[in-house]
Amino acid sequence: MFERRLQEVRKHLETSGLDALLVSHLPHVRYLTGFSGSNGLCVVTLSKQYFLTDNRYREQSKTEIDGFEIVITSDTLLKAARKRGMINGKKKIGFESQYLSVSTFENLKKLFPSASFVSKRSVIETIAAVKEESEIEAIKRAAAITDKVFRKVLLALKPGVRELDIAAEISYWHQRFGADGDAFESIVASGPRGALPHGRATEKRIRKGEFVTLDFGCKCKGYNSDLTRTVAVGPPTERGRKIYRIVLEAQRMAIEATRPGVPARNLDRVARRHIRQKGFGKYFSHSLGHGLGIEIHEPLRLSVKSKDVVRVGNVFTIEPGIYLQGVGGVRIEDDVVVRESGCEVITKSPKELMIL
Repeated sequence: MFERRLQEVRKHLETSGLDALLVSHLPHVRYLTGFSGSNGLCVVTLSKQYFLTDNRYREQSKTEIDGFEIVITSDTLLKAARKRGMINGKKKIGFESQYLSVSTFENLKKLFPSASFVSKRSVIETIAAVKEESEIEAIKRAAAITDKVFRKVLLALKPGVRELDIAAEISYWHQRFGADGDAFESIVASGPRGALPHGRATEKRIRKGEFVTLDFGCKCKGYNSDLTRTVAVGPPTERGRKIYRIVLEAQRMAIEATRPGVPARNLDRVARRHIRQKGFGKYFSHSLGHGLGIEIHEPLRLSVKSKDVVRVGNVFTIEPGIYLQGVGGVRIEDDVVVRESGCEVITKSPKELMIL
């Protein structure tokens, strides 16, 4: 598994004329090595691969990492790389510019004055966009935990309960069911606050007849889940029922259209066209979805401007929504994996309108 990933990195080094790649973003370090700690650096050259960390992870790195030369140091990781001669004399070094601070980059140039550093923004992201079957299974495990949490949260959704209380329930049950923790700060938005696509939980108390949008996920063994469901606490208005039905139809249409070779923007177009034809086009204010895996948001984008093409092994979200300022909103989100035959929905929580 890790050998294939290293081979892909080296292919990129060769085609880009690079001598080495510095991988500093911890999810990417984990993707290449399996290391789950909080301080690590990978150096991949055309013939060797190194992993550097500090003494806290001496034993952990032995159990998690295989196939890398492991360096334990009391220096900064970049200083250790220089002392060990890992990239000394190398002419062109790629680095993850979007994850490196300006001060770290300046230090990098001081430590390796003869090297030429090349910004590489998507090497690991491109490799990771197509998931191996073991990765898909890991995402499914995370999604199964989140599905279980959703069932628990339904029991707590009642008039008078604060949004913050529901968010706390989500975090508690994620860890009770075996997750490493939340994938992101949970969104719990009730009533008019449902018009906020990223409405974080507040002190607001849920009222009878309101929609509540729940957007949450967990991280499990390095991989993420992401689920959104909108439920009614008491009977909603007829307008609310109509909006819910439109969003659900749009989501199902996009899922049905998902297959290998389809431009990602076409999936967004399918859902957006349906919502627009029903008279709510200007209230769908974000893209249809995003890539999912070692990061909660990965580069594949399902948007009108996307240039991506859907490939077998891609995992992404499909999450259309309608948001009416001062009234509320509805969003429905599933995680899906692209197969040769079409689209497999990973998340299993029910999507028909639930009235609690």
